[in-house]
Amino acid sequence: MPAPLPHEHLPSVPALVVESDDIQDGQTLSDLHVFNDWGMKGQNRSPQLRWSGAPDGTRGYAVTCYDPDAPTGSGFWHWVLFDLPASVTELPSGAGTGPEFKGLPAGAVHARNDYGTKEYGGAAPPPGDPHRYVFTVHALGVDKLGVDGDASPAVVGFNITANTLARGHIVAHYGV
Repeated sequence: MPAPLPHEHLPSVPALVVESDDIQDGQTLSDLHVFNDWGMKGQNRSPQLRWSGAPDGTRGYAVTCYDPDAPTGSGFWHWVLFDLPASVTELPSGAGTGPEFKGLPAGAVHARNDYGTKEYGGAAPPPGDPHRYVFTVHALGVDKLGVDGDASPAVVGFNITANTLARGHIVAHYGV
C-alpha cells in the first residue's frame, strides 16, 4: 500500500484550486522538473503554479513539494517555500530554482529541502516504482510563519499546518 499523502492526516480545510501549465495531476513529470544530479539528468526547474479560491482572512501562502514514497521512513521534501504575500497567486516556471530566484516576490523564504539546499530540488527516485510528487499550496492566516530559512522542513510544516486556512495540490509522478 502506498504511503499516505501528506494532507491525508492533516486537519480538514477548504480546498484551493491549484493549476499549472507545466505539471498535471496524475501525470508524469517532464525532465524539466527532474533533479540534475544523483544520476539524474533533468533541468531541476520548479514548475509554474497558480491558485485561486483562498478564503477570507488569507494573509499569505506557502508552497511545498513532498515525495511520500521516498525510502527514508519520513518521505522527502523537495521544496519548502513560505512567507509569500497574499497578493501573490502565481509563481512562474523556475521561480524556485537557482540562486537568482527570478519570479519570487520580495520577502519569500526558502527553507532547506532534503537535498540540503534552499531552493526547489527536482525528482530523483531510486529505480523501481514511480514516486508521487505532491505540489501543495497552503493559504495561511498569517503574513509570516515566524521561522527562518534554516528551519527544518518538519518545523516549517508544523507552522504551516497550524496556520492553514485552505490547501490544494497537484500530484504528479516520476520513476526510473
